[in-house]
Amino acid sequence: MAEASLGQTIGPAIVLMGAAVAAVPLFRWLGLGSVLGYFAAGALVGPSVLGLFTDALSILHFSELGVVMFLFVIGLELRPHKLWAMRGQIFGLGLVQVAAAIGVLALTGTLVFGLSGPVAFIAGAGFVLSSTAVIMSVLQDRGDLSSVEGQKSVSILLFEDLMIVPLLAVVAFLSPLSQGQSGWTDILLAFGALLVLLGVSRWWLNPFFALLARARTLEVMTAGALLVVLGAALLMDVAGLSMAMGAFLAGVMLSTSSYRHQIESDIEPFRGLLMGLFFLAVGMSLDLSVVAAEWWLLLLMLAAFIIAKGVVVYAVARVLGSSNHQALRRTSMFLQGGEFAFVLFAAATTGGVIDARDNALFTTVVIFSMALTPLLMIAADRRLRSEASMDGVEAARDLTGKVLLIGFGRFGQIASQLLLAKGVSLSVIDMNTDRIRDAGRFGFKVFFGDGTRLDTLRHSGAGSADALMICVNDPKAAMHMVELAQHEFPQARILVRSYDRGHAVELIRAGVDYQIRETVESAYLMGAEGLRALGYAELDIEEAAEDVRQRDNERLSEQVQGDAMSGRDRLHIQPIPEPLRKVSAPSFFS
Repeated sequence: MAEASLGQTIGPAIVLMGAAVAAVPLFRWLGLGSVLGYFAAGALVGPSVLGLFTDALSILHFSELGVVMFLFVIGLELRPHKLWAMRGQIFGLGLVQVAAAIGVLALTGTLVFGLSGPVAFIAGAGFVLSSTAVIMSVLQDRGDLSSVEGQKSVSILLFEDLMIVPLLAVVAFLSPLSQGQSGWTDILLAFGALLVLLGVSRWWLNPFFALLARARTLEVMTAGALLVVLGAALLMDVAGLSMAMGAFLAGVMLSTSSYRHQIESDIEPFRGLLMGLFFLAVGMSLDLSVVAAEWWLLLLMLAAFIIAKGVVVYAVARVLGSSNHQALRRTSMFLQGGEFAFVLFAAATTGGVIDARDNALFTTVVIFSMALTPLLMIAADRRLRSEASMDGVEAARDLTGKVLLIGFGRFGQIASQLLLAKGVSLSVIDMNTDRIRDAGRFGFKVFFGDGTRLDTLRHSGAGSADALMICVNDPKAAMHMVELAQHEFPQARILVRSYDRGHAVELIRAGVDYQIRETVESAYLMGAEGLRALGYAELDIEEAAEDVRQRDNERLSEQVQGDAMSGRDRLHIQPIPEPLRKVSAPSFFS
């Protein structure tokens, strides 16, 4: 019996993992993203296709722990003072977007689909609650969580999570099966649970983890981290709040703890697995019988709700100060409904506000919107890249600086400081519009321009410049710029950032006036500091550094003059003197 039971448990897990392992890499290779891969795999093994799983709802409820843990990890990255600083965005931007979107979506449901007022409100409110899992995954993949626009998106999501409480209270008020009194009780219960969670997080969690740390047992710390996350989620669930909100607040309270990094590393494996399971479960929840029976209504409702919500999100973003580019990117992320819509629709069905057909219809529309979101974001990103939004960006024209600096990334920004410190007139061009806008906010005037185009170089003042500093991180583009400059602007000295040793050899052979590998000097300084940390005398450190520099220059000279092997330069590595072997190594890649 035990063996059969174990097999019954392992079998479905193998099916789920196999479906994910097959679908996710394929969809990423196709450029469609991992989220859509999980959705497709879930739909394939779910009850509507292969029927390997029949209880998708139970899996969905369990896998919501992935969203819970994700919000906990996000909370660990936000200090309480930072969250407090976001209060204006949460209750300003979030409130405006949610209220406007609910109104427009409800109006769409009434005027376009003939829904009654309460049913249209439930449909609109459910679609307003965007998918925290999808949007947070996208922000994390893009590295935008800490950006200004990323923080605005997080603020909106936090407010939407908070909205589940008053929305459930409204459902209770609208329900013909209730007396309309439970709504206020639910609100008071939720408020009390929030106070309990904040109190426990503020005064008890740090002593709790300090006690566990004394045990010096890794699995105990892991169990403690899981206990905190699941306990906070359970408390919020019992109070009728979002479980993810409870975990998020617990994370925020622990963000200043000295145990934060350990807790985050303990939670991370569980979070990743459960997030994948959540997306699989959403795919399983797709009822293809509903799609087959009312496909025309589903498509029409999906299109109408996406357009209505998109118009609101874009309009709110523009009114509250976002650029056209930023507004379009935010709109592409918030076009879908989310996982909390399922909770709202289920409560409305139980309360008799909507019937089973409406529940199935609205749920399917939300699932379709979640599945479409990665595709819509890919299309939006490509469109925005092709347009190269120029909001707040000025193209290079008639520049006259003594030095033309091409590429204002991390290398170019530092290189420009010395020139600016001596009052050198400097013209700077870059292709990254976001970087140009960011530079403008800090007082740097950077112009939009492609340094590989001859007309751009002329407009940027290369014809009168005394020096060209090429600081881009693309070796091919840099070589093309060198060739143009040598042919068209012989009066200018050419200084180039080289990507690696092979690129440095190409530049030297091309005859540039100066080249430097982007990491070599900082690496020398790091090595010197390492010797200082070990107690070496300054004279010994200087001798070692000078010896390494000299031998590196000799190797580079030999390589420039040496033979070629399979189209690439052979490295001539000289033996390292015995006393320096432990403190000096040849630069193969720098």
